[in-house]
Formats: sequence, structure tokens, C-alpha cells
Amino acid sequence: MATGVYVDKLKNGKPNYRASLTHEGKHISLGSYGSKREAHRAYRFASDLIKAGHFEVSSYPAGCPLKFDKYVSLINLLDNGIYFPAPIYLNKRDFSYFLSPSRELKFDMDDLFYFSRHRIMERGNHLFISEFGMQTSLRERFGIKSFAVEGRDFLFINKDTLDYRRENIEIINRYHGVRLKKTLISTVYKAVIHLRSDYVIGNYATEKEAAIAYNKAADVLIKNGFDKAFPQNYLDDVSPKEYASIYTDLKISDRILSLHPT
Repeated sequence: MATGVYVDKLKNGKPNYRASLTHEGKHISLGSYGSKREAHRAYRFASDLIKAGHFEVSSYPAGCPLKFDKYVSLINLLDNGIYFPAPIYLNKRDFSYFLSPSRELKFDMDDLFYFSRHRIMERGNHLFISEFGMQTSLRERFGIKSFAVEGRDFLFINKDTLDYRRENIEIINRYHGVRLKKTLISTVYKAVIHLRSDYVIGNYATEKEAAIAYNKAADVLIKNGFDKAFPQNYLDDVSPKEYASIYTDLKISDRILSLHPT
């Protein structure tokens, strides 16, 4: 067998060629390949990269036999002395997670433990993480709800939508159906609910009240005969007793109260 290549079998009985190398006593997997030749080429490239001592992530060559995530892992090992199976590169104050040579996500060091153990995947324009058999949106991990609209409900402060450092994410509206309204003299929270179009539930002094008003409006509409699964707002910092008190006292639009299916 070629140097750095090991063979085993897939479930269907076909051979599977795995490339790996040892660097400073650490066994490093370079991935699986469809042929012995491909696996050996990956091994040779990785060996040459380690001998060279330094490469740039952006210099990933076209037709490289080594898979991109392994390329990033080896560069980080050479530059920072730490090996991560994920395509992570450590910076001085944060770290980068590379989706491709030109697509670089940025995260705070506090998130390193999590992302060193979880793969970020991409489908269309959506980034997600698979854990416990479930797919979790990357944005939801950072408090950006699935219904959120950029510019209305949240902002990437530096305009870089791949920069997930927490100082760069501003959550404007945390709850479904809640819109922040600022004027020179006041700040209010408008609650709206969508049927065939948006219906205003009311304006409220706090985000909490607006979120509960949305829930109350949804309950009213369902009671009035609308067959729709309205998403609910969950307020973790509100006790059941406080929630019930606010829910009972909140006024909602007479239009909402009188709406019925036609």
C-alpha cells in the first residue's frame, strides 16, 4: 500500500482509501478518497505543505488533491500549533471558519469549543448546524429568529453578513410580530399579526407587552374561527403569574376582536 494510505471497506463492500499522516506525534486524518492514487496524492501534498512551513488559506490551489477543510486545518496547525478537524483558523482575538477560500465566517473565541466540534453546512443561502439529528440555523444560535428580517429585526453592524462576532450583531426585535418604533420623543413597540395582510394589534410601551399582545391576538383569531398555526412568542424571563396578569390587562385592537373568516 502507498505511504500514508490505508484501505478499508464501505458498507457496500467497495474499498475506501483513507489518507493520514503523523506530525509531532499527532495522527491526522486527511480524509477518504475513491482511489489509492488520490489518497496518496493528498498525503504527498499535506506532507509538502508541512515541510514548507506556511501557506495562506486564500492560496488553496485549483485541483488540489487535499480537501479544503483539511488544508485549513493543517495551516492552522502550522501557524498556531493546534489541530482542529473543522476548517478553523485562529486569529489573535477571534477565529475564522472557512466555507471556501473566499467565504470566511468570523466568531468570538467563546464560540470556539462549540464550532470545533460542529460542522457548518450550507444549503442555498442558508447556513445551518447538524446536531442530535436536527438542523439548527446558524443565525438562530445567535438570537436571530427564523422570521427575522435584516434591517428591521436585526443588523450586522459592519454590514458583513458572515461576521458572527457578538459585538457585530444587534437584535432589534426579538419576538414575532413586534416592531420597534422610534421617534425623537418616544420609543414604542408596535405589534402586528399577519392573515392575508398585516393587521395592527396595538402600540405598547415595552417589547414584552407587545410580544404578549401578539400571542393574545393569535388566541382571539383562532377562537374567532381562523384555522392558522400562528407562531407563539416564548418569554423565558416572565413568570406564569406575571404573564397571565399582563395578558389579561392588555388592550388589543377592536378590529382584531371583530375579525372572522369570510
